[in-house]
Amino acid sequence: MTGDPESPQISKDGDILLGGIFSFHSSWKDRQDTFTHKPLPLECTSLNFREFQFAQAMLFAIGEINNSTDLLPGISLGYKMYDTCGSIARSVRVALALANGHETESAPSDEPCTRPAQVLAIMGETASSLCMAIATVIGPFHIPMISHFATCACLSDKTKYPSFLRTIPSDYYQSRALAQLVRHFGWTWVGAIRSNDDYGNNGMATFTETAQQLDICLEYSVAFFRTDPPKKIQKIIDIIRTSSSKVIVAFLSHMDMEVLIHELSKYNLTGYQWVGSEGWIFDSQTAERDIHHILDGAIGLSIPRAHVSGMRDSEIFTEFWETLFSCTFKRSTSSAGNQKECTGHEDVTGVRNSFTDMSLMPIFNNVYKGVYAVAHALHSILGCNETYIQPNSYLQLNLHNKSFIWVHNSKQVPVSVCSEKCPPGTRKVLQKGKPVCCYDCIRCAEGEISNVTDSITCIRCHPEFWSNDRKDACVKKEAEFLSYEEIMGALLSAAALFGACMTVVVALIFFKYRKTPIVRANNSELSFLLLFSLTLCFLCSLTFIGRPSEWSCMLRHTAFGITFVLCISCVLGKTIVVLMAFRATLPGSNVMKWFGTTQQRLSVVAFTLIQVLICIVWLTVSPPFPLKNLKEFKDKIILECALGSAVGFWAVLGYIGLLAMLCFLLAFLARKLPDNFNEAKFITFSMLIFCAVWITFIPAYVSSPGKFSVAVEIFAILASTFGLLICIFIPKCYIILLKPEKNTKKNMMGKVAPKYV
Repeated sequence: MTGDPESPQISKDGDILLGGIFSFHSSWKDRQDTFTHKPLPLECTSLNFREFQFAQAMLFAIGEINNSTDLLPGISLGYKMYDTCGSIARSVRVALALANGHETESAPSDEPCTRPAQVLAIMGETASSLCMAIATVIGPFHIPMISHFATCACLSDKTKYPSFLRTIPSDYYQSRALAQLVRHFGWTWVGAIRSNDDYGNNGMATFTETAQQLDICLEYSVAFFRTDPPKKIQKIIDIIRTSSSKVIVAFLSHMDMEVLIHELSKYNLTGYQWVGSEGWIFDSQTAERDIHHILDGAIGLSIPRAHVSGMRDSEIFTEFWETLFSCTFKRSTSSAGNQKECTGHEDVTGVRNSFTDMSLMPIFNNVYKGVYAVAHALHSILGCNETYIQPNSYLQLNLHNKSFIWVHNSKQVPVSVCSEKCPPGTRKVLQKGKPVCCYDCIRCAEGEISNVTDSITCIRCHPEFWSNDRKDACVKKEAEFLSYEEIMGALLSAAALFGACMTVVVALIFFKYRKTPIVRANNSELSFLLLFSLTLCFLCSLTFIGRPSEWSCMLRHTAFGITFVLCISCVLGKTIVVLMAFRATLPGSNVMKWFGTTQQRLSVVAFTLIQVLICIVWLTVSPPFPLKNLKEFKDKIILECALGSAVGFWAVLGYIGLLAMLCFLLAFLARKLPDNFNEAKFITFSMLIFCAVWITFIPAYVSSPGKFSVAVEIFAILASTFGLLICIFIPKCYIILLKPEKNTKKNMMGKVAPKYV
């Protein structure tokens, strides 16, 4: 080694020496080496009472072993303890000093260059980074190093640190357990602060990995070391002040935490829920320095004592996994200041200071048991024929609810989420450029629902169901059809029945006055048949009202088509009779013999039979059938009659239209007959109304939604039927009932009568 030799701070001779490396001071003063003068020794600052307690635990264990007659009898243990000041460079120097010693050779010696190490084992260090540096240096010399508090999971790599052992679990389990603790309380939006060393960086890396698996998001993750410049620490303070998360996971050493508390106190940054690692959560000194209530309600983990047996290779030493202990800072209501819920002891004299504080008893026990592990291994090597029974390995996490002050009042449990939970009826949509914990709650679209909280998708309802107003349940769609109970259906039914009754009254009037000239003038038989068909037309409209069924769908269209053809056939027959009658008045005309009563009957039957055949073919090939229309309206089911064959439907309508146009044309040709005989004019006008109604029906029918299309069809039937009834029969009833003096043959024939009769 170069430079001045390192001298131990505490030492004692013995048959076997154990090394001790502790940071009796937590920091040091910066120095600028010019490389022109001999470097000055490192000037340590900030006395660390905790490390003195660790050293006392080691001394206590050595004293017990030296006074024991059962363990290492006749052999005394000595020790050399060094202060590293928390410096990696100084840690390496004292490790080499423990391994090599500092004896000066004044003359060449015949002794071999190699010799056994000065110490057989080294107890310490506390910090993980220092342990890594020391273990790297002494590893090739196979000097065991047993740490009581270095928890970095990286030290478990035996290929890099073959001689490193510890009596405390690694941070791998603590980090994962802290993530599960955070998730247990529903905190999905947290901040993270870590020591910028191997302990903090490795521990936080495991926590972050586990947090992602548990859907926990980090709003920020920052690192610092207690010797960082003020500007860097100020930047971390600004990040905390501007953040929206209310929970901070701190993977820090107690020394770094003390620096952070001091800075946080300047800005009175209270009200945060701190989740701490074992590096500071149960440290009494940290609690005592928290005079501004920064850490009120801080929580950590408590793990019962556990042991892990095993030493790969020679089984010389046993690596113990000891208590990962934590407690919660509590604030008393008295002026006593901070209190802690930790296991500890108070001196019987009532004196309380940093040396008598026993809150770190589990860690002292780690030092104590590390020394005993070495002693038992030496005892076995020296042939004392005793067997050291290694306990079974187990590790069991246990959350102590008594550690949470705020658990007793659930209303005060802190909440820390980036976005509130999306209630049923909504789905989560991630916010662009933000973590998965930050999202917007978008209401489900029409016809979709979400019935769980924080749903990422909305489920589409079955076609016969629809989403309710809250979009959290599917309800059966309302079935809609034109019924007799609703106003529109009742009015149309009333109109149809009124028309049928009106037609019956007209028929009774015609029957009573059947022998009068106005009734006999144009084949009374056709008139009664027409009245009968008009009655059927009125009544067939009733088949369109009500819930569609298989029989009603077939009946409504076929009945409509046949009755209307029968009606138009009668009107067509009456029109032909009028034309033939006045043609017969001409000299030498003999046309009436070609269109007598028999021919009139046959023409009506023939025209109607054609429509019957069309309907039969339609019903045979593809008849109408009831259909649930799910496309017309999103929130309703339209019960309607599907046409089956559209060709059949339009063939029925087309045939009716053809007969109507033919009838209109013939009546139009007879419009110049004598004014006294106005039958042809009435037929022309009725056919004009009939054609106008059905021409306008087509676009209205196509464009009307749901039950309104049925209503349009019924309206067209009633309108055209009323048109025929009123235009053809009402004028005759007017003459029969109110103008009987005009109901004569002479008046019916007019001026042409004497000449041709």
